[in-house]
Amino acid sequence: MSISKRLPMVALVGRPNVGKSTLFNRYAGYRRALVADQPGLTRDRIAEKIDVEGRAIWLVDTAGLDASSHGENLETAVQAQAQSAVDSADVILFIVDGKLGLVPEDEAIAATLRRSGKAIGLLVNKIDQPKHHQDRLNDFYRLGIKHTFAVSGEHGVGAFAALESVLESLPSDFAPDDSDSPEDTSESRPTRIAIVGRPNVGKSSIANRLAGENRVVVSDSPGTTRDAVDISISRDGEDYVLVDTAGIRKIARRKGPGERGGALMTLRSLERAELALLVVDAAEGIADQDARVASLMREQGCAALVLANKWDLVDADRREDVLADIAHGLRFMSDVSIVPVSAQTGAGFGALFRKLRKVAAASQLRISTADLNRWLQDVSDKHPPSMASRGFSRKPNKLFYASQVAVAPPVFIVFCSDPKAIQTSYVRFLENRLRESFGFEGTPVRVRLRARSGGRKGGRDQKPHSS
Repeated sequence: MSISKRLPMVALVGRPNVGKSTLFNRYAGYRRALVADQPGLTRDRIAEKIDVEGRAIWLVDTAGLDASSHGENLETAVQAQAQSAVDSADVILFIVDGKLGLVPEDEAIAATLRRSGKAIGLLVNKIDQPKHHQDRLNDFYRLGIKHTFAVSGEHGVGAFAALESVLESLPSDFAPDDSDSPEDTSESRPTRIAIVGRPNVGKSSIANRLAGENRVVVSDSPGTTRDAVDISISRDGEDYVLVDTAGIRKIARRKGPGERGGALMTLRSLERAELALLVVDAAEGIADQDARVASLMREQGCAALVLANKWDLVDADRREDVLADIAHGLRFMSDVSIVPVSAQTGAGFGALFRKLRKVAAASQLRISTADLNRWLQDVSDKHPPSMASRGFSRKPNKLFYASQVAVAPPVFIVFCSDPKAIQTSYVRFLENRLRESFGFEGTPVRVRLRARSGGRKGGRDQKPHSS
């Protein structure tokens, strides 16, 4: 994971179901990680940059460690990811279950962690009542970890004091650095790219191919990824954060809290992303659920590319038809490019990065007010909006001027005589003309209508559209 070397990385580790994700959410300040009373829910490691008393750190949640695990396939890969987080961490928060007490697995994990030579804090979780602190801590002192704390992830008791205390043991070369603080300006932040789609279409394989390493668990079992996983990469001088997300099934087919929560995390990831890669299984063809996921991307304002993955499995004589079928199934976002790729062979990824840069730039494009109003004058002269009804008379509905108020996605305010009288189809027409005229390829464009005067209609915007 290509995270800035100036920031310390703090990994939360422990057996399954000891409350790691609850503590992670407590530190992050929101429900970033899935939480449920089900062992093994977290499979990949997820990271969040947080501020602790003026110091920026990377906090990493991991799958539950099992010191005796010799499982095959998925379980082996999960354990490898958790161990990788431990290896790359500067500080380890070892979480144990204070209600259950010390168990042999805790002792085995503690022995492994001590050999790492890393700064370790032992957080005895699920101690909600102060009267239980000392009694429940006594057993855990046997683990020989100097920094031992009673905490409650559920209620937050002692959690931040424990984190601050362990961070004090870090060497001085991890001094806070303003360039990496959470208050970075938006201009200095990398482009966030969410990788979305149905389960088992190859999202994690694509994330690993883009990252150049096996950063995410990959398995033939659908639904392997449940949390949104952040991967920082650089390419040709540009910084990106890839967010590998859980596959979104149809609601009726979602089983258990893992899949339902994974779909929710995907939506939250789209809310935070500037660009989304919709992965479609080219060998299987376009499905209704692909279009549903695409509509979510557009609703959240993400610029987009469609990746026709598993292209190596498509016969040469079928390829034109496959691309046409995908384009037809996603015809409501016809401005979005379809890029054939193969995560297995790496084919198409050179073209993908070129497209990524172009679409990312389009989503951040700002149009000068002068150019925008020349465009508006030309469009409204050639294609004026419908007449506005005023009592028994009908008056022209004039478009006066426009201004751009946001990027990612680009948002424009158009001032006119009567916003309510302008039809939805005309707003969509303006959005499409903006995209064609200024090169907003692959990005939603939103137009809001506002009355120029301050009368009864002046304070109300028409609901924005995105196309």
